[in-house]
Amino acid sequence: MSSLSFGSSSSPVGLDIGTDHVRAVQLRSAGAGFALTGYGTVEVPMGAVVEGEIVDVDAVSSVIREVWRRSGVRGKDASIGVANQKVIVRLIDLPFMEHTELAGAIQYQAQDYIPMAIEESILDFQIIGDYMTPSDEHMMEVLLVAAHRDMIGSAVAAVEGAGLRLSQIDVSSFAIVRALMGSSEMSDLDESGFATGIVHISSGITNIAVVEKGVPRFNRISSLAGNQFTQAIANVLNLTFDEAERLKISIGLPDIDAGASQPSFDVDPAVASVVQESLEREVNKFIAEVRRSLDYYLTQTSQVRTIQRILLTGSGAQLRNLTGYLEKGLQAQVVIADPLGRVQVPANLQQAVLADRMGSVTAIGLAMGGIDQ
Repeated sequence: MSSLSFGSSSSPVGLDIGTDHVRAVQLRSAGAGFALTGYGTVEVPMGAVVEGEIVDVDAVSSVIREVWRRSGVRGKDASIGVANQKVIVRLIDLPFMEHTELAGAIQYQAQDYIPMAIEESILDFQIIGDYMTPSDEHMMEVLLVAAHRDMIGSAVAAVEGAGLRLSQIDVSSFAIVRALMGSSEMSDLDESGFATGIVHISSGITNIAVVEKGVPRFNRISSLAGNQFTQAIANVLNLTFDEAERLKISIGLPDIDAGASQPSFDVDPAVASVVQESLEREVNKFIAEVRRSLDYYLTQTSQVRTIQRILLTGSGAQLRNLTGYLEKGLQAQVVIADPLGRVQVPANLQQAVLADRMGSVTAIGLAMGGIDQ
C-alpha cells in the first residue's frame, strides 16, 4: 500500500489485528443496515503485537491464516486498521486550495504538524470543510494522517504473508466511529457546542477520539488499557497474568454508589479487597489520562465548549462498574456503545459474536468501510 485510505474499497472483509486477538468480519448490505456473513477470532501469541504494533510478522501471518480458515469469510481481500503511537492524526487549517494543489502542498506543510520525519512517513489527508475568516481569508480544515513507513510495512507483510491482498489501510479510530455512529449522516455537534467522545479500551491500547458532525477530529492512543489493569493485580498478589485476569473479570471495581455495601465474591474477601484497590488505582490513572486528552482537545477548538457524552467500547469496557467511575471522573454521561446496533447476526454466528460483542467493534467498522453505500 502506498498510502492510507479514508474512503471505501471493494472489500467488505474487516481484519482487526489486536494485541491479544485477530478478528475477521464480513458484512453485506441489508436494508438500512448490514448483515453479518462471516466472523472469526483467534488469539495472538503474547509479544507478537505490542501496543498495537506488529513485532513478529510470521506469527501474526499464521494467526491471520487461521482466523481466515475459521471465520467462513469469502475472498482474499482485507481491510486493516492501524492504532499505535506511530500513527498521528491532526486537524490543521490551511489557505484554501484545490485538491490537486493540496496534494502537493501537504508534503511540504506536514512537517510543521507531525513529530516524525516526512521521509519516514506515509501521509494521507481529507478535506473536512472550508470557512472565511473575519478578514475574509478563505481557509480550509484538513484532517492529516501520518503513519511510520516501517510500521505500515510490517502490517502489509503480515497480511500478504497470510496469502491475502491488502485493499485498504484505515485508522482504527475512524473504523470505530463508523461502527458506532455511522458515516456521514451523523450531526453530533449542535448549536450548544457539544461533541461526543469515544473511549475504546482493548487489551493493549486505548483509543480516545472526539467526534463532531460525524467527523473524528481528534485521536490519541494511550498504553493504559486492559492488560495494565490485569498486570497491576498480578504484581500486588504475585499471580500469573491469567490468574489475575480471571480475578479482574470476576471481581471488578466496587460499586461507586453502593458505599460500604458490596456483593460477595467466590474468593477470600481480603483478596477481593486487594483486587479492587489495585483496580481503583489504575482506573484513576486511566481517568486522568482520558481527561487530559479531552481537555487538550477543548483548548484547541473554538466551536466545542464541552463533551457531555462519551461512548465506551472495546473488550476492556466490560470491567465491572467502570462506567460509574468514568462518569464521576469525567463529569459526562458515559454510554456502553453497541457495535451490533446496525448489524443483523444470523443464528449460526450468534453465540460466537455475542460473546465477543464489545471486542468486535473495530473489525465491524473496517468491514463497513469496504461496502459501497
